[in-house]
Amino acid sequence: MEILPKTLGTRPRLAVEVRAEGLLAARAEDAVALLTAVARADVAEGAIVPGLKAGNIVDKTAVTAAMRRALDAVAGSGRDRLRDVTIVVPDSAVRVLFVDFDQLPSKTAEALPVVRFRLKKLLPFDADDAMVSYQVMSSVKDSVKLLAVAMPKAVLEEYESLVLSAGYLPGAVLPSTLAALAGIEETAAPVLMVNAGTGSVTTAIVQGETLLLHRSVDMSADISGASAQVSVVPLVDRENTAQEWAQQEALGPSGWDRFEAEAAMQTSVVETALVRERGSRAAAREVAQAVSVAAAYFEDSLQRSQDQLLVAGTLGAESLAAMMEESGVEGLRVREMIDASMMEAGAVTASVPRNWLAAVRGALRN
Repeated sequence: MEILPKTLGTRPRLAVEVRAEGLLAARAEDAVALLTAVARADVAEGAIVPGLKAGNIVDKTAVTAAMRRALDAVAGSGRDRLRDVTIVVPDSAVRVLFVDFDQLPSKTAEALPVVRFRLKKLLPFDADDAMVSYQVMSSVKDSVKLLAVAMPKAVLEEYESLVLSAGYLPGAVLPSTLAALAGIEETAAPVLMVNAGTGSVTTAIVQGETLLLHRSVDMSADISGASAQVSVVPLVDRENTAQEWAQQEALGPSGWDRFEAEAAMQTSVVETALVRERGSRAAAREVAQAVSVAAAYFEDSLQRSQDQLLVAGTLGAESLAAMMEESGVEGLRVREMIDASMMEAGAVTASVPRNWLAAVRGALRN
């Protein structure tokens, strides 16, 4: 499993990102990663539940069909048809850690067992039964800083099996935020970015080729906790409703049964709406808090403030800006990571928002 893209010549020209909200596939013809075709395939809520335990793909049949639709739309046809695919997986399905060593073997074959051993105490799953990859962030005398990525093999196999079942071949596997970061033009100035969507938010700071911060927050626990505490105000007064119904039709022997069923159904609809609203508010607070923490870290560690925030993921810059304003987080100009120069004219439609494209575009870029 690669951590960051290397050369496009050794990796596929197709990429697909799997998120709880759906799948996004893209194609690029060369290392510049000008997107020539993109396609989105939605899935039902709950069909994909990213996490560190097997069972991420809840409805494999539906998700496989969505995978096939998305990839078929961008793979081309005839002799030009592509089969190898880079898979971009959710951040919540992997662990990304910074690990320090006094020294480390220069050969990967010798260094990897050392890295894996260190991860044993840091991972919430068995490091011996995980796919582990690493990249050296800095190396000076008596100090080696690594960026390590670990993913349970059972979870990795779930995502790879989706591609295989859809008729394609899995190539490299990249976590969403690290893939998106690979699409940023390398500059000396540090960059602050956020990757947010359903159930999780990741903030990151990168300077040149060095990742300075990678912080993921799983919002599902907070959202489910909020929904568990929801108390629903009764939809209507029973007596008034009964009188209204009586004016329309005779209740008959089963009238109250029908009334109870209808009232229960309406209450369920309102309850669901309240749960979602409460969950959305909790998620908005979590996202704004994550950005605030990252911005503070940026200022403290780099001794400078940042006035710009790059956005990846399914949330979008406009929605994120509104969340931050509502939560009182100020001073950051929010903008999308993807602009029109990164895709061919006509490659993107209204059904594929640009903010969805950051990770697949980074996965395709040299």
